[in-house]
Amino acid sequence: MGSLATATVGATLVCGALAVAGVHAYATGKAQRQALIERLSDAPHLPPAVGRRRFARLDRRLRRTRLGRSLELRLAATGLDVTPGEFFVYTAGTALGLWLVASALLAAFFGPIAALVAVWGAFAFLNWQRQKRIEKFINQLPELSRILANATQAGLALRTALSMAAEELEAPAGEELAKVADKLAVGHSIDEALGELARRLPSRELVVLVTTLILANRAGGTVVSSLRNLTQTLEERKETRREVRTQLSQVTVTAYVVPLMGVGTLLLMDRIASGSLDRMTSSFWGQTAVVVAFALYGVGFFLIRRMSKIDV
Repeated sequence: MGSLATATVGATLVCGALAVAGVHAYATGKAQRQALIERLSDAPHLPPAVGRRRFARLDRRLRRTRLGRSLELRLAATGLDVTPGEFFVYTAGTALGLWLVASALLAAFFGPIAALVAVWGAFAFLNWQRQKRIEKFINQLPELSRILANATQAGLALRTALSMAAEELEAPAGEELAKVADKLAVGHSIDEALGELARRLPSRELVVLVTTLILANRAGGTVVSSLRNLTQTLEERKETRREVRTQLSQVTVTAYVVPLMGVGTLLLMDRIASGSLDRMTSSFWGQTAVVVAFALYGVGFFLIRRMSKIDV
């Protein structure tokens, strides 16, 4: 009994000591984290809201899901200062607001349709912003290739050349190359850093440049001549893309005008005969006609955009 009591007391003391050490470590870590957040908030090169983003708890939960990770990657490609949690809340709030407005101004049947259009519009805006950023990045690729060629010809390593290009180029190329340089600084390989850049901003031109740099890094040879030729090719593709985009601008506008004309017709009809939308959507056939009409407008928009999409 005496030995059992001694072992019990000893185990209790050890558990108590571990508990005290755990509480002390937790308190110390929390204090250090708070001090780090305060230093980052006071830094002149960072915005004052660092570490105090809205909907932080929802954002952490959302990032653990597959949808959240995909949304985070898409937001990173757009360059917007918005977290997945903020985007989710803003989109949900906008959809709810349009639901109420459409139900009050048009008819109750149009509420869910307006909410779906709001969600589609939010993701369409992300795709547009992403494509816009990709276009800007593609326009900077000839200059990027030229800087890398000059730096390589001067005897600089590829890592140093990428860091120098990140400092000299403007956004978005400068920001994206800064991310690549940061990953290289913490131990990532050139293949991983450049591969993530190609996944974040997918384009044929960037894939060619990334492939050239990765192969040159693996082979260990000079890439000056390859980058010189690539610079000239990128300049020619840039001019060709500009001409194609100018020729197809009218078709692109038509794709957006046609659905807007349909919505405007509905609003005009309800303005001329007040309550006509309520009467039309109160029956099954009226609701079916509205759904079919919106579906046809959507198919027309998709087909026009598809036919006007030419990969150069």
